[in-house]
Amino acid sequence: MKKTKNLILSLCVAGTLLSTMTSQSLAKTQEELTPGETAYVDVSVSTQWTTNGRFQVRDIDAPSLSNPVDPRQWSANMEDTEVRRWLTSYLETQAVYGTKVTILEESGDWVKVAVDGQPTPRNSLGYPGWMPKRQLTTDDRLENYKNTPFIMVSSQTAWLYDGKALNDKFMEISFNTRLPVVKDFGDVVMVATPDDGNKFIKKEDVAVYQNENQFPKATPENLINTAKKFLGLRYLWAGVSGFGFDCSGFTYSLFKSYGITIPRDSGPQSKNGKEVKKDEIQPGDLLFFASNNGTGSVHHVAMYIGNGLMIQAPNAARSVEIIPLNTPGYIEEFSGARRYWEE
Repeated sequence: MKKTKNLILSLCVAGTLLSTMTSQSLAKTQEELTPGETAYVDVSVSTQWTTNGRFQVRDIDAPSLSNPVDPRQWSANMEDTEVRRWLTSYLETQAVYGTKVTILEESGDWVKVAVDGQPTPRNSLGYPGWMPKRQLTTDDRLENYKNTPFIMVSSQTAWLYDGKALNDKFMEISFNTRLPVVKDFGDVVMVATPDDGNKFIKKEDVAVYQNENQFPKATPENLINTAKKFLGLRYLWAGVSGFGFDCSGFTYSLFKSYGITIPRDSGPQSKNGKEVKKDEIQPGDLLFFASNNGTGSVHHVAMYIGNGLMIQAPNAARSVEIIPLNTPGYIEEFSGARRYWEE
């Protein structure tokens, strides 16, 4: 059954979940998921929460909890910095359309999952967090395409369409979304989706790979050019998509787009890769910042781009930006650098 693109939302009562959903969403909510089972993200970007969400979500978070989601409306609802900063206490990470997750726990309409491909010392299966069950599908059709060509969205976001003529928009998906190629028509590519059959996407918005060995080399120039695509994109705590990044979600996603998987969070990112001395930092290296004048816990990461500058997703009040490394408030907390790019 085709999902309706008209969100049917109701007011959250005392911060509870939506009580009105599309008929398909309701059916997915009722589906039983058991620990150890795998499922796939069935919305453009799912958000993983610290708990099962029923007691902390706000009315304005409704666009992030439905199926389909509306990440642009959710962001617009949080124009106020303090409203956006509130998320810091409640979100874990995000996962883009088609991402595989492993079910860890179930609680009513919510499930705790481990997000595949997001390394963390917290769980060997992937980054853990709670999400609405309605945003997952257990249809494993993507497994049938594991060894086939695939697309990776290279634009900030891109539209999937219902027909080859690209007249009927289906879903706006994020940078780094990976979907199997069914047929390449030249300017348009037909792709398989987790639970909605085949859709079409403009080739100008994607990179097409025959296999994972075809990822381009993660050179400093390539990394920097990719990072600059997101200048001006508003920060989002836990964000890993073209709809919004947090600091480590930004650096994680940059390397992911070149087939390199690094830890999801800044702390583990600062302990992996190749250590780089301060006087040997090169463009493409990750820069880390820690409390207690750089001697405490790492809490921020940026990427060096040369000429004393770095690019970063800073905080809830700002957007992806380029600033000098020696900016007051940053340089005092500089704690080291790591290299993940290919020399």
